[in-house]
Amino acid sequence: MHYMELVECIHKNMPNCIDYKNKIILAPMVRVGTLPMRLMALSYGAHIVYTEEIIDWKLLKSERYVNDILKTIDYVDKTDGSIVFRTCNEEAGKVVLQLGTASADRALQVGKKIQQDIAALDVNMGCPKDFSIKGGMGVALLYDLDRAKSILKTLVEHLDIPVTCKIRILPELNETIRTVKELESTGVAAIAVHGRTKIERPRHLPHPEIIREIVKAVKIPIIANGGSNDIHKRADILKFRDACGASSVMIARAAQWNCSIFREEGLLPIEDVIHEYLRLSVDYDNSPSNTKYCIQMILRDLQESELGRKFLDSQTLEQICDVWNFGSYCRKKQLEYHNAGIRGRRQACPCIESTPSDDGCPTKKAKTIDSMLLDGVIEHNISFIRVNYGDDKDLPKSKLYNYTAKNKLKIPNYNVIHKDKLFRAIVLVGNGKYSSSFWEKNKKYAEQSAALTCLLHLGIVRKEELIMNGSMIS
Repeated sequence: MHYMELVECIHKNMPNCIDYKNKIILAPMVRVGTLPMRLMALSYGAHIVYTEEIIDWKLLKSERYVNDILKTIDYVDKTDGSIVFRTCNEEAGKVVLQLGTASADRALQVGKKIQQDIAALDVNMGCPKDFSIKGGMGVALLYDLDRAKSILKTLVEHLDIPVTCKIRILPELNETIRTVKELESTGVAAIAVHGRTKIERPRHLPHPEIIREIVKAVKIPIIANGGSNDIHKRADILKFRDACGASSVMIARAAQWNCSIFREEGLLPIEDVIHEYLRLSVDYDNSPSNTKYCIQMILRDLQESELGRKFLDSQTLEQICDVWNFGSYCRKKQLEYHNAGIRGRRQACPCIESTPSDDGCPTKKAKTIDSMLLDGVIEHNISFIRVNYGDDKDLPKSKLYNYTAKNKLKIPNYNVIHKDKLFRAIVLVGNGKYSSSFWEKNKKYAEQSAALTCLLHLGIVRKEELIMNGSMIS
C-alpha cells in the first residue's frame, strides 16, 4: 500500500463521530498508551483506546509523515527523529488523542492539524502532577473554569471530530456537579471522571457515589475511571461501571499490569502478554525506552527475579527481545525495515547549513567548519550502547587509546559537532578520520561511537558482534 492509498484507507475508516455508550476503554497513561499497547488492548476486547497525554507544543513542532514501510501515520519530532504520535488503520475510528494544553489557540491548531488521523480529541483536565499544574494544564483547568470552557468551546465549534475531557472530582459534591454542568454546556461529547480528588492517589479509595451523582446531573455519557485496585478480571470492570452508574468505563493501571483484562475469555499469563507486546513493538518499530518502560509496568515485582534483572540490564529492542527468546525475529525485522529505508532514530540528522552568500542564500561552494570536518571521514551507522560494556577499560575509547599507545601513534583526537541537541564526533587516528553517522544525544556517547567506528575499521571489533549487541544494523 502506497502513500495515497494508506491515507485514503485510514480516512475511509475514520467515522465523523464516536459512540461513548456501553464502552470499555483503555485510559490515557503517560508512556504506556503508545501504539503497541493500544493495538493490544483492542485485540483483547477494548472498544476505544486513548493515547498518552501529548503536550500541545510537541505536536505543533512535529512533522506529519505517512510511513509506507510500517503502514502508519507518524508525527515526528524533526530535531531527533523521535515519534510524538503514531497511528495505523487497525485503530482507525477507535483512537482518541489526549491533549495537554492551557491555550485555546494552541489546542485548536493541534486539533486542525491532527483531526484527520484520530477519532476524537480529549483535553486533559485531571492530571495532578506538578508539571501539568504549573503549566496551567491538567487539573489546574478545573480551578480556572473560564479557561477550561474556552478551550472546549473553541474545539467543539471548529473541529470536525468529537471533543471530550477527562477530569477529577472536586472536594465538594456541589462544586463537582456545577463544574461538570459547565463543561457539558460547551458541547463536549462525553466526560471521563476519575473518582478521586486532586490530592488523592491510587492508594486512596475512589468515590463511585460521586460519579453516580454526576451521571444523574448531566445528559451526556459519563465514563467512570479509578477502580483498578479492585479490578482483577473483566467482570470487575463491569462491576465498577455499574457501581458508578456510568455509561462506560475507562481502565488504566489494571490494563497496564495485564492488558488481557479486556478479554471476555479471561486473563492470559503475563509471559503471553509480554510476547504479544514485544511482537507489536517490533512490528511497529517502537522505541526501546518506551518498550522497556511498558514491560516494567507489566512485570512489577517480577523485576526482582533473575529474568527481571536480566531484562533491566537490557537497553536495545534486540536485547529486550533476547530475554524472551524473541531476538532473532527482532533483528530480522529491523534489518528488513533498514533495507527498506525506514525513517527513524538511526536516520535522525540535524541540518548542517552551508555558509550564506552575500544575498543571504546558502552557497554550495562555501563550507562550514562542521562539513569540512566530515570531508574524507570513514563512517558507519553505529550507536554506543553503554550496557554492552561492563567495565570502563572495555569502553571503545579505552580500547582505541590502548591501540594507539601500543602502536606508538598520537593519542586519538576528538572533534565534536553539536546541532539541535544532537552530537556527532570525529576521531583522528593516524592518517584517518572516523565517525559514526548516528547522532547521539550527548557528547560522551558521540565520542564512544566514533571510537567504535574506528575499531571496526581497524578490525579490533567485528561487525557481527556489533550487529548482535544492537549497535549496528547490517
